[in-house]
Amino acid sequence: MTRIAFVVALLLTAPWQEAETVEVNDLGPVDLAAFSCQDVTRSSVISRVCYDDARRRMLVQQHTIYHAYCDVPIDMRNGLLDARSMGRFYQINIEAARRQGRYACGA
Repeated sequence: MTRIAFVVALLLTAPWQEAETVEVNDLGPVDLAAFSCQDVTRSSVISRVCYDDARRRMLVQQHTIYHAYCDVPIDMRNGLLDARSMGRFYQINIEAARRQGRYACGA
């Protein structure tokens, strides 16, 4: 009986970490375990930015759709988060670069 009480106490005091997987445009499901995510409330275009330091991969949630960008320098992520207009910065510096082949993730 003591063992059961100990296990129950352990489970109740352990921090709960829920795994999160999101559907990414043109990529499918992506596990966010390796990403550091920040919800964005000051932009009408960007809802969330997630960045994987080790793989230099960034996910940007534009409205309800996630878009993936690869080989993105941390300075570009910081620039997006610090931009006066995140939507404008995103369109000019990230999305336009992806259309030109930079930051595009291979299929």
